[in-house]
Amino acid sequence: MFKRAGLRNSNVSNIQLWQQNSHPIELWSPVVIDKKVEYIHMYPVVAGFVAEPHHWKYSSAIDYNGGKGLLRLSDV
Repeated sequence: MFKRAGLRNSNVSNIQLWQQNSHPIELWSPVVIDKKVEYIHMYPVVAGFVAEPHHWKYSSAIDYNGGKGLLRLSDV
């Protein structure tokens, strides 16, 4: 999937992980942060990769669901 995206873009030499032309969004409140985290967690579900957010092996949704994900989440 990433290799195919990279092949379609002349600015990329191998694979493309991030969307091109993405723009930063200021996370100015806990409500905005929660909405963005929910969006990120739901993306694999919406894309049809998994049925539940915590089923996506690379997602912090596992930790939010009481499990232990691949990476340790900071307490900050």
